[in-house]
Amino acid sequence: MSDAHAKPLYYGWKIVAAILFTLTFSSGLSFYNHSIYLNALAATPAFTVQTASVAVSLFFFSGGLAGLWVARWVQHYDPRYCLSAGAIVSAAALSTLPFVKTVPQLYAVYCVFGVGFSASSLIPATTIVARWFKRRRAMALSIASTGLSLGGVILTPVCVLLVERLGFEVAAPIMGLIYVVGVIPAAWIWLRASPEAMGLRIDGDAEIEAPEEKGDSARIELSDEKPSAAAQGHFEDGLSFREARGTRFFWGIAPAYIFLLMAQVGGIAHQFGLARETLSESQTALAVAILPVMSIIGRLLGGWVVGKVPIRRFALFIMLLQILALALLSLGAGPIALCFGLGLFGCTVGNLLMLQPLLIAEAFGLREYARIFSVANLMSSWGTAAGPAVMGYVFALNDNQYGGAYLFAAAAAAVGFALFASGGPLLKPEQNR
Repeated sequence: MSDAHAKPLYYGWKIVAAILFTLTFSSGLSFYNHSIYLNALAATPAFTVQTASVAVSLFFFSGGLAGLWVARWVQHYDPRYCLSAGAIVSAAALSTLPFVKTVPQLYAVYCVFGVGFSASSLIPATTIVARWFKRRRAMALSIASTGLSLGGVILTPVCVLLVERLGFEVAAPIMGLIYVVGVIPAAWIWLRASPEAMGLRIDGDAEIEAPEEKGDSARIELSDEKPSAAAQGHFEDGLSFREARGTRFFWGIAPAYIFLLMAQVGGIAHQFGLARETLSESQTALAVAILPVMSIIGRLLGGWVVGKVPIRRFALFIMLLQILALALLSLGAGPIALCFGLGLFGCTVGNLLMLQPLLIAEAFGLREYARIFSVANLMSSWGTAAGPAVMGYVFALNDNQYGGAYLFAAAAAAVGFALFASGGPLLKPEQNR
C-alpha cells in the first residue's frame, strides 16, 4: 500500500501523549514531591515532621472529596477547563507553602493543594482517555498513566536540586510556575474533550460529521442541535452511578482499593527507611530508584498483557504479586532480597493504579464514568492518606524496625485481594443492569 493510501494516525494517540505529559508534571510536583516539602517545612521552627505529615494526609482527603465535584464538572464540560483551573490552584498553593507561619495555615494550604491536584490529575485524565479508546483502552491508559511514575523519576531530582541551591522560598514559586507551564499549554494545544468533538468515532473506526463550535460556551455539546446518534450512544453507553453502586462488582472494587492503596502508598512512603536498615546511604539512593523504574516497565507490560488475558484475572494476579512483594520486604533478608522485593513491588504499583480506572470503565461504561470513578477514588483516598501514618505507627510499636510494618502492609493488601475477589466476575454494563 502506498503512503498516500496509508491510514492516518488516530488522534487518540496524541491525546495519550498529552495526558502522559501533563500527568508527569502534576504527579511529579505533588505526589512524589511531598517528602521534599516535608523536610523543608520540618526544618523551620514552626513545624515538625508530625504536623507536616498530617498536612499530607489532608492533601489526600481534600483531593478525594474534591473529586466528587471535579467529576461533575468533567462529565458536563470540556475537561481542559478543569485541568487548567487545577494547575493554577495547585501552583498557587505550592508557591505559598514556604510563607505559611502557623499549623492552621499549613493545613489550609495543603487542603487547597489537594483540590488543585484532584482537578489536574487522574479524574479528568482517565476520563478523556476512556472516551477516546475502547478496544485498546488498556494500552492507552497504561501509556498515559506512565506519566505518574515519570514525574517521580524526572522532576523530583530536579526539585531537590532547586531547593538545595536556591532555598525553599525561591524554589517553591519556580516549581509552581513549572506546574502551570507543564499542564496548561499541552492541554489546550493537543487535548480534546471527545472523538465526537473532532468529527471522529471512538477508536478512530469511522468519521462522522464534525459539529460546529460555539465560541461562547465550554460545554462538550458543541452544537445547539441534538448530538448525533454516534455521539449520543458514545456518552450514554453504560450505567448511571445509581445503577453502578447497586452492583456486586462496585462493592468489591471500591473498598478493595482502600486496602490496596493503603499498602501501596505506605510501602512507598517508608521504602527509604526500610532500605537504610540494610544498606549504606549511597546504596539506598540507588535502591529507591528501583521502584519507580519498575513501575514504568511493569505498567507498560501490563497494558500489553491486559489485551491478551481477562482483565479481572490479571488484576487478581497483580494483587497477589503485591502481597508477595510486601511479605518479602518484611523479612529483611539482605540487599539482594530487598532489591528484588522493591522490583516486584514496583511492578504492582504502576499496574494497580492503571487497573482501577480500566476496571471501572469496562464494568460500567462511559455514561457516568467520571462520577463513578470519583466516588471509588474518594474511598481509596482514605487508604492513601492512612497508609504512611499507620505503617509509621506499627514501625514504632515494633521497636523501630520495619519488618512488622511491611508485614502489616502485606496483610492490608491481602484484605484488598479478598474484597476484590468477593465482587464476583466482571460483567459488561448491559449485564450489570
